[in-house]
Amino acid sequence: LSHAHIDHSGNIPNLTSNGFRGNIYATAATVELCQIMLRDSAYLQERDVEWVNKRREKKKQAPIEPLYTMDDVEKAMGQFVGMQYNRTFELFPGIKVTFRDAGHILGSASVLLEIEEDDGKKIRLGFSGDIGRPEMPVIRTPDILRDLDALIMERTYGNRLHSPSEDVEEELAKVIRDCCNTAGKVIIPAYAVGRTQLIVYMLHKLFDQDRIPHIPIYVDSPMAVNATGVFRNHPECLDREAHRVFLNDGEDPFGFTRLTYVRSVDGSKALNAATETSIIISASGMCEGGRILHHLKNNIGNPNNLLLFVGYAAGHTLARRLMDGKPEVNIYGEKYKVRCKIKIMDYFSGHADQGELIDYLRLNLKEKLKDIFLVHGEEEQTLVFREKLVSKGYRNVHFPVPGEKFEI
Repeated sequence: LSHAHIDHSGNIPNLTSNGFRGNIYATAATVELCQIMLRDSAYLQERDVEWVNKRREKKKQAPIEPLYTMDDVEKAMGQFVGMQYNRTFELFPGIKVTFRDAGHILGSASVLLEIEEDDGKKIRLGFSGDIGRPEMPVIRTPDILRDLDALIMERTYGNRLHSPSEDVEEELAKVIRDCCNTAGKVIIPAYAVGRTQLIVYMLHKLFDQDRIPHIPIYVDSPMAVNATGVFRNHPECLDREAHRVFLNDGEDPFGFTRLTYVRSVDGSKALNAATETSIIISASGMCEGGRILHHLKNNIGNPNNLLLFVGYAAGHTLARRLMDGKPEVNIYGEKYKVRCKIKIMDYFSGHADQGELIDYLRLNLKEKLKDIFLVHGEEEQTLVFREKLVSKGYRNVHFPVPGEKFEI
């Protein structure tokens, strides 16, 4: 398992409940994050199914079952095996596995498979996982897989370039200062794992440098609170700057004077009632569920407030509609006018862009790298990225479909 994000880990309890009995290998940090995220996934499924079945019962329809339950998650977690980065282990005779840091989220990994066939032929097969961005705060720069014969590679942003990183801290500080000057609130929808911790880290630096007003800052997400605990448990996964600026002096990168983590429902409701100038970070990042919806309906009608987006939003989501400037949106079945200011900062993306993906290949000779398999992205990104790779001299760039077989 490359990392804990639900689009990668989310079906594991279903896999194990349907008969898979093998080990599930992941980094130690990924195992801890999966305990949080898979339990949350099961809880939401059980809650939603209970609500749906009440409606089905009234219509005399048969009940439905969740994809998996909390019990399924607990059984699946018993099959996880936590591994360290850069420690090669033998999966089967003739097959060795090494996890490298993918720099995407805490514990994310690229996987190197070293395969020796019966005739002595050796193959180095790489699986990139989700590739992070070089020099991003908090998480280490991706450790590039090298000298490969074949690579299974993500292409999420294979057709675009991110905004330049120069002065991103000052840009963040300025939008916060501007909002404070109008006595407004800054509302930041953010993924509970990864993006929240990155924003908190940057706010901590700005706070310590007196570059933002000393206003209250809240993280209102139980999952984010739990995930931040995992970040604290794994300082070995954090980058040199985090150690130099905070950890070497015994300081918590994710905790400071004006920051409050909100776990309770009552605490979250109190934030909605408060009128003070503040920063509220809440999940979900795509605004499709979670406590962020309450903060949106209570704050997007005020022109003094700022809604700051720091992550990707899919086309069908509330976050995307707000990003696109819709003058009115639907939240919990009611319409709300959008009068607040909206700012998008795509620098914080956890996925490498086209240039960074191409750079990821630089330690592999084109003559040796016989096959590249592009996965994890939409067709539009794939076609653009494949053309780009071919133009740079890479051979056999594949866009595999389910069931297709290849010989390496």
